[in-house]
Amino acid sequence: MIEYQENKLSNGMTLITHVDKSTPLVVVNILYKVGSKNEHPDMTGFAHLFEHLMFGGSKHIPDYDKCLQKTGAENNAFTNSDITNYYIILSAENIETALWAESDRMQFLLLDQKSLDTQKNVVIEEFKQRYLNVPYGDVWLNLQPLAYKHHPYQWPTIGKDISHIEEATLENVRQFHEMYYTPDNAVLTISGNISPNKALELAEKWFGDIPPYTGVRPSIVQEPHQKALKSMEMEANVPLNAIYRAYHMPGRTDKNHIPSDLLSDLLGRGKSSRLHQSLVKDKRIFNSIGSYITGTADPGLLVISGMVNPDIDLKDAEKYIDDEIAELKNNPSNDEIEKVKNQAISSVLFSETELLNRSVNLSVAHALGNTNLVNEEIESIQKTSKDDVLSMANDLLIPANCNTLYYKSKN
Repeated sequence: MIEYQENKLSNGMTLITHVDKSTPLVVVNILYKVGSKNEHPDMTGFAHLFEHLMFGGSKHIPDYDKCLQKTGAENNAFTNSDITNYYIILSAENIETALWAESDRMQFLLLDQKSLDTQKNVVIEEFKQRYLNVPYGDVWLNLQPLAYKHHPYQWPTIGKDISHIEEATLENVRQFHEMYYTPDNAVLTISGNISPNKALELAEKWFGDIPPYTGVRPSIVQEPHQKALKSMEMEANVPLNAIYRAYHMPGRTDKNHIPSDLLSDLLGRGKSSRLHQSLVKDKRIFNSIGSYITGTADPGLLVISGMVNPDIDLKDAEKYIDDEIAELKNNPSNDEIEKVKNQAISSVLFSETELLNRSVNLSVAHALGNTNLVNEEIESIQKTSKDDVLSMANDLLIPANCNTLYYKSKN
């Protein structure tokens, strides 16, 4: 159980306070409800670009990192399809330095051409290194637009095309900042050695006067129900042929999300999973294979991916996956279900040991619409039955819901 107190400032900012007197530290975590799904289809990668731009300095703090390093603080950020999250870990007596730094870059971020050009170059290089110049790096640049035709999950967080970052203008990024990096679109979570009253007092002091956004933010276009199998082939200089299957599944707040997540674990979480035991260890069809979910707020994907051994035909390998899915639908054991449930519960409990994780989890849960999801997840896992998982297997793991990428080796 993670105890917390929630307040709303007059400008719309949410404050969540989680008290932990066992530590001399505090975590100042700011989640902005903006991810790659909030981008214009012709200007993608902006949320990730801003993850970098926000460290470029602000009106009163020209060197953000140096300001915090003087207090011994640790700070970083991450971006995904739904959110952008920034955190600072520091001693409790220095908390106002962190709040000052965050409030200053929320209201007075320095967005000039020099800063933009510098961070554009960093992101462009990252795009090349992670997506274009490594084996299988471009999988998501092809698999996401195959699976999504309407929802903005059709491009990865880095962006749809490198040209979108190359051509980003100062006016573009200023408009993006004005629309999304505002108190009414932010969740401030303060965790650690601090009282709720003190946290509220400091939140009001440093953020209370920052005005909210008064315009209308664009709505998200939802993906219609998929009715037919979709597939594509591509070739590249990669060591092995590979298969990527993406099945549409419920979003994070749907009652069927957890059964779908457990279904993924049952298929391909670790070396004790069905796919690995049968197709890697016993039959030696795949060099490696597993399954996982994207875990997005809106309906996401359950993905099965595998590297096929050199002497196995790609289509034959796919038939073995079909056989394993059919076998799972016919014969899941109660022991298997209990194993993946225990694994999932252990993951939740482990994630709550660190103060930072608790802070992020509270922020994300609030962004999903219910902060107490952090305390309901274990019970939801425990209540999930074998029939719940089987129902999702029969609903999701069907050809009409499948998007398959055949990634062929030129070697």
